[in-house]
Amino acid sequence: MSDQHEGPRRVGQVKEVTSLSNPIVKDIKALSLKKTRDETKSFLAEGLKLVIDALDLGWTIRTLVYAKNVKDKPQVVQVAAKTVARGGLVLEVSEKVLSSITRRDNPQMVVGIFEQRWTALKDVRPGRDETWVALDRVRDPGNLGTIIRTADAAGASGVVLVGETTDPYSLETVRATMGSVFAVPLVRASPADFLAWKRTAGVSVVATHLAGAVDYRMIDYRRKPVVLLMGNEQAGLPEEFAREADALVRIPQAGRADSLNLAIATGIMLFEARRHLLSLDAGA
Repeated sequence: MSDQHEGPRRVGQVKEVTSLSNPIVKDIKALSLKKTRDETKSFLAEGLKLVIDALDLGWTIRTLVYAKNVKDKPQVVQVAAKTVARGGLVLEVSEKVLSSITRRDNPQMVVGIFEQRWTALKDVRPGRDETWVALDRVRDPGNLGTIIRTADAAGASGVVLVGETTDPYSLETVRATMGSVFAVPLVRASPADFLAWKRTAGVSVVATHLAGAVDYRMIDYRRKPVVLLMGNEQAGLPEEFAREADALVRIPQAGRADSLNLAIATGIMLFEARRHLLSLDAGA
C-alpha cells in the first residue's frame, strides 16, 4: 500500500478526499483482495462501534475513514484523535467514496483499517476451564464469522483454523463477526501441525462426526481443556482427524434434514461445553 505516514497530523488537519481515483482510496479498496490483505497484513472493519471497540482493545489502526457529514459527532472526533495519537492516518471522505470502499449503497459512516493479529499455535496452552474451536477447512465467510461471534458469546478462548480456510479478515467474515473478530484470538495451523500440537497440549479433542456413536450431551467436557473439532461444510471430518479425536460425537436430529449448518452445529457444541463448565464453577 502507499506510504500513509507523512508525519504527525492533527485532527484539524485531516486529509479530505472526494476523488475515487485517489491512490490511498485505491489502496483501501484493494483490501477486498486476499492477496492485498496478506501482503499488507491489514484489513477493513466497518462501523463506529467496531472501531471504538478495536481501539479500546489495543488493536493497531492504520487509517480511519469517515463521511464528511459525521465529522462533528463527538465519538468520531474522539476516534480521530486516538488514530492520530497512535500514528494513523485520518481521511474525511464523501459518501460516494465511502460507498466505493465498502461496496454498499448505504455504507457505515466510519471504517477503520487495522493490522491483523494472529496467535501462534505453539503459544496456545489451554487451562482446564478453557474451550477452543478448531475448524477444518471452513470455506464459507458467513459461517466463519458467525462461529467467531458465537465463540465470543460462549466464552471460548479462541479459534484454530486448520488447513486451507476462508480468510477471517475478509470484509464478509468481519461483518459476520459483528465485532467479535477483535475479541477472539485466531490461530492458523496445517493439519500436521495441529495434530502434533494436540498430542502435547494436554487437551481433549471432541469432534462431531457422522459416525459418532455418542450423544454430544453425554460427554464430560470438564476433565481437560476441550478443543471442539468441526469438519468442513461439504466433506465433514477427514479420517486422519477422526482417528486422533478423544471423542466422536453426534448431534441427534429429527425430521428430514440429515445435517446441520456448520455454524449452528458449532454453536450447539460451544454452549454445551459452556454448560458443563458453569456446573463445574457451581461445584456440581
